[in-house]
Amino acid sequence: MSDSRRDFLKKALIGTGLTLVPGLFLTKVSAAVKTFSVAWSHYTGWEPLEYARQAGMFEKWGKEFGIKIELLDPIKYIPSISLYTGEGVHACVMTNMDALAIPAFGGLDSTVLFPTSFSNGNDGIVAKDIGTVPQLKGRTVNLVQNSVSHYLLARALAMNNMSERDIEVKNCDEDFIISTFEGDPKGITVTWNPLLMVVRNVKDAKVIFDSTQIPGEIIDMMVVQTGAPEEFKRALTGAWYETMTTMSGRGKSSTDAIAYMAKVAGGTLPEFQAQLRTTMMFYNASAGVDFVMGREIKQTMEYVRTFSFAQGLFEGATSKDHVGIRFPDGSVMGNAKNVKLRFEPNYMQLAVIGKLKT
Repeated sequence: MSDSRRDFLKKALIGTGLTLVPGLFLTKVSAAVKTFSVAWSHYTGWEPLEYARQAGMFEKWGKEFGIKIELLDPIKYIPSISLYTGEGVHACVMTNMDALAIPAFGGLDSTVLFPTSFSNGNDGIVAKDIGTVPQLKGRTVNLVQNSVSHYLLARALAMNNMSERDIEVKNCDEDFIISTFEGDPKGITVTWNPLLMVVRNVKDAKVIFDSTQIPGEIIDMMVVQTGAPEEFKRALTGAWYETMTTMSGRGKSSTDAIAYMAKVAGGTLPEFQAQLRTTMMFYNASAGVDFVMGREIKQTMEYVRTFSFAQGLFEGATSKDHVGIRFPDGSVMGNAKNVKLRFEPNYMQLAVIGKLKT
């Protein structure tokens, strides 16, 4: 790992309780089988990963290509991305904003293997004593700073001809979002599920803006190192979409799978089903292909990189063009000589036509 990448990772790990250990999670090599690791954190659209492990999907698809896929134990969201950014983990689930601001800006060439879902009500602004976004003027808003919650707030303000100059943003760790909101009679917070489900049910709480008003902008994705082997990319794609087929079915297998995901998520089945209703899952590969090849993805990434640069997430960069983002049509947004984030439909297309194994 280069000194610059190591320095970047140390900054990303500040406050997470993790330390940088040389060689952590590097590819394991035996006489016959290479192991490739996947990091993740608990979230409605990512709980299928644990089901895929439990149901043997990773083992099955790994054997198809003579490799082993290891799903790591879930940890907090930012630490999971930090492990991936340190080059020790081969794949990780994250949002489009964080993929750009952390691994891509940190210098790790990354590919969006497939979108898993997008937020369709899973993120929202909740207030106790106001009912509209314009009424946020002059108020304090608690959120996890520089997260997708912060992005959601910025988009809500812009859509109402406002900016952060009109409010006060206060950073609040996700562990204290609920208690802070509950304890403030004039509380205002921005958060994501499952926290959102709790705060929206607090007495006098009202959701005044949510991600249904910016559909397709907060994207949940499986991101892999661009240089990862073909076998790993194909196997991971196959395991995911086989899991999606089970999950989206109508029989007992689907019911059992969703019940297992609810248990892993730490909630009840009705709670998890409610969260699924606000999560636009890409249950089949063709939907994922259409999404990443659509016109809207470029506008979304323009919003995201503009926000990221304005918030100082591109530390040391002189413009939002510092990092290049490559799209399926071959066009590049930003620096074409420094492409570090790539939207790649090829493996999803192979899944559509049943050619992942050939």
